[in-house]
Amino acid sequence: MAGKSKKHANQNTQHTNGAAPGGEAGEPTPEEMADISPAPPLDGEILRNAKEHKRIEDRWHILGPGKPGRPAKHYKYIDELARLQFELLKLQEWVRIQGLKVVVLFEGRDAAGKGGVIKRITESLNPRICRVVALGTPTEREKGQWYFQRYVQHLPGPGEMILFDRSWYNRAGVEKVMGFCTEDEYQEFLRACPLFEEMLVKSGVILIKYWFSVSDEEQEKRFTERMHNPMKRWKLSPMDLESRGRWVEYSKAKDVMLAHTDHAHAPWYIVDADNKKKARLNCIAHLLHQIPYKDLSPVELPLPPRQPDNGYKRPKKSTQHWVDEGY
Repeated sequence: MAGKSKKHANQNTQHTNGAAPGGEAGEPTPEEMADISPAPPLDGEILRNAKEHKRIEDRWHILGPGKPGRPAKHYKYIDELARLQFELLKLQEWVRIQGLKVVVLFEGRDAAGKGGVIKRITESLNPRICRVVALGTPTEREKGQWYFQRYVQHLPGPGEMILFDRSWYNRAGVEKVMGFCTEDEYQEFLRACPLFEEMLVKSGVILIKYWFSVSDEEQEKRFTERMHNPMKRWKLSPMDLESRGRWVEYSKAKDVMLAHTDHAHAPWYIVDADNKKKARLNCIAHLLHQIPYKDLSPVELPLPPRQPDNGYKRPKKSTQHWVDEGY
């Protein structure tokens, strides 16, 4: 206990840079305590996500071999997510060894939950194999290029899996509805897109397309939450609010897009996204079934002995810039 008290005293001293008048070294006076505002509460979703990740890590021991089948009637979300993420590790290894080129598109309305699914897919995978592409507004140079050119440079090489958080379908959605492209450019996209995707598939790319469908009521609920939560407000842009006011126009544009680009070599898969957790599980399970893979569970490697130091001495801490231990 004495050592613990000394440690905390040292930490307090670092924060105050000396003794406080009328108290022990590093202890704030009653007047200073009155000026200290209470810490803001942790954001609910951030805390839930942290707990979710920890609970998943605690469940690796329950995982069994084989592809995910139908879940039990009374399944637990965390157990299913852990099982599916373990299968994603096997799929990742299969993609790497077989040199597959995988592209997965995530499209849908704002606040439909695309980002949450992408996060659950990637959080246990190797970012050198599975990467996320989320492009911003095109530059003036990109606006003058062939429309698909800015996306082509992000396509996968052998042994890679690319997840597009929105993709070339921006032209069939936001650009069409908001008037960011001409009618001729829009019509040309509807004509050329199936041909472009057919070229990708014939070149060996595995192309999988998801549309996340969310109801009007659920989107409004999520928008309201983002508006009132400062830790989520960055997710809500003026463009999102404008799109909210053009709900019907976006619905019509989506229907036309699906009618022109839902073809045999690259069909659209619709995800019911009103329930975020179910959408995550359903999408990941579906993705795993789109690519036949074998059970390549990560091999547990033996830990080699450490090299003897042979008289090596570490430099003195005083010669290096260490981060203050404030916690």
